[in-house]
Amino acid sequence: MDQRTPPQTEEGWYVLHDCRRVDWDAWRDAPQRARDRALAEGIDFLEGYESVADAAEGQTAVYTVMGHKADLMILHLRPTMADLDAAERHFEQTEFAAYTEQTFSYVSVTEASGYTEKAREYFEGEVDDDSGLAQYIQARLHPDVPDEEFVCFYPMSKRRDPEQNWYDMSFEERAAHIKRHGDIGRGYGGKVNQMICGSIGFDDWEWGITLWSDDMTHIKELLTEMRFDPSTSRFAEFGPFYVGRRFAPADLPAVLAGQRVPTDEADGVPSTATDDQPAHATATDAHATDSGHAADADGHGNVHPGSAGEGDHPHGDDAADADHPTSGESDEDGSSGSTGGRPDVSGDFEEVEDAVGRLGRLGLHEDEAYDAGDYALVFHSAADAEDLVDDVGELAESFDHYDRHVTTTVRAQSGQSYVVSIWTAKEAAETAAGFLSDLDGIEERVGGQLGEPDEADGSDEDDQTAASSQSIREELDAEGVYAGQPHGEDVYALVVYSEADPETLAEEVSGLRDAFDRYDTHVRTTIYEDLDSDTTAVASLWDTEDAAGTASEYLTDLPDVVRRQGESDGFGTMGMFYTVKPDHREDFVAKFDTVGDLLAEMDGHRETALLANRDDANDMFIASQWDSKDDAMAFFRSDEFSETVSWGRDVLADRPRHVFLA
Repeated sequence: MDQRTPPQTEEGWYVLHDCRRVDWDAWRDAPQRARDRALAEGIDFLEGYESVADAAEGQTAVYTVMGHKADLMILHLRPTMADLDAAERHFEQTEFAAYTEQTFSYVSVTEASGYTEKAREYFEGEVDDDSGLAQYIQARLHPDVPDEEFVCFYPMSKRRDPEQNWYDMSFEERAAHIKRHGDIGRGYGGKVNQMICGSIGFDDWEWGITLWSDDMTHIKELLTEMRFDPSTSRFAEFGPFYVGRRFAPADLPAVLAGQRVPTDEADGVPSTATDDQPAHATATDAHATDSGHAADADGHGNVHPGSAGEGDHPHGDDAADADHPTSGESDEDGSSGSTGGRPDVSGDFEEVEDAVGRLGRLGLHEDEAYDAGDYALVFHSAADAEDLVDDVGELAESFDHYDRHVTTTVRAQSGQSYVVSIWTAKEAAETAAGFLSDLDGIEERVGGQLGEPDEADGSDEDDQTAASSQSIREELDAEGVYAGQPHGEDVYALVVYSEADPETLAEEVSGLRDAFDRYDTHVRTTIYEDLDSDTTAVASLWDTEDAAGTASEYLTDLPDVVRRQGESDGFGTMGMFYTVKPDHREDFVAKFDTVGDLLAEMDGHRETALLANRDDANDMFIASQWDSKDDAMAFFRSDEFSETVSWGRDVLADRPRHVFLA
């Protein structure tokens, strides 16, 4: 018999399903003080791991388990096998672990494999890294654990019986099974999320399947339908099933007490904030009801059944026909912060003012298809509308995972084809544009606001702040300057200047950074040294303005702080972060000196300083102060600045990160 061809695969994060049974007799017999101490250690462990305090990136979640097989399941996803090993051993060191017994565990790795033509193009390097397909597969390999209430985990293998041997079939036969199975799974998009992990050589079975849903009957219906498909009925073998409900670490005492969770106090979202901690930067902010949806990019980075790169497992592999919008860039400077390893996939499009009229001509009207204040993308395609329907429909199903998605549809007018995608926020539409751009025949791409939102939405102060920030960002964008969203969402920066001894300051900042790292909303806190003076800057980036505002109180308590960026009059609210290619650092510094001479001649310019990361000389920070915003914008509109930006593309390792100071 000829050698069969296995599918190509790519692996991502390593996964541990750690199932525990509580020793209820020992728990009931223990003194209250011992139980309190055990609960405190258990909560600290779970909260620390949910906030990924042990690694640069990853995910952790904890679930109850119903039935006799276990009481708890801790799910860890980490970049390395060593991280998983440490997580398992660390838990065993807690006093809470002494009251539990590991009754089941499963070790695997997230996996994407290529049975379809599109997937094979990805594995053969024929797909750009910034394409929707590539970004989607990376999101598959580095998933977010979704917020759905219920989880179902089970291992499975493919049969190797003499008459039913999956591995004796040809590649083409297996691919046909996978495609048909995937067609079933796509019918449950928006109802069931899944994570597929390979475990050949890792554990007793070949794959580990984790399903999430807010309604367990959706999972039952999905698996029932798939049982009648030949790829399952003829070739699938299943291990034990573990079903449970997610709970917040802060609810661990309630779980042990037999109470219903989430409790009223946690409301499903644990809060560990105290009076001396950033109240809006709790260690579990990532699981808040409205977190994880900034730009609708950090929501459910998981795949629904039947989507890309799933490979030899029960839920198909139809190569990224259901791309999920994901974004975010991971920091590479060794500082804190994690965005799950998923890069920005936003697409370019022209901003227009007549979006309402364009949608009206396509039969989409306010109060019927959208609300005032929504944001629309209208992409013209040279392809036939009928040929776009399936691909756009699958994208729409995927987009429906995100709260900010309104609708995505194909429209035809005068023999022309258009793809319309409407979102409640421009940031979300920007992310979706990257996926829409990959559709066949896309030519003209425009986007625009659909009228003004209801004035009752949000406070006047918040609206004014957002409008001001957006206005600056749009003006800079019009000048070709990237201004915002370096991590897939707005990042708020604080900068304080100190004249303390750098070594003393570094020790203080290190301690403060360790405290900040407990919070998901913390991106990074870095010391920058002025190349031309003794002043040192401490820059701290946060995902939310509230968290940044609270953190500012701690930054201003650092030794010998002389001022905060932006606290004086004038316009100094732009922090610009640059990662310079090592071979071009001297060129960059020299270019800054040249630009500095130009700035000195600009009307309204007060001062500009170039600072370098104390721990990474290639990470540069530029702080400027102007008499007014108009003066600063005049510089950004100048030919000299445009030439500098063009020159920078050759010496910078990444796009400049322009962030607004809180």
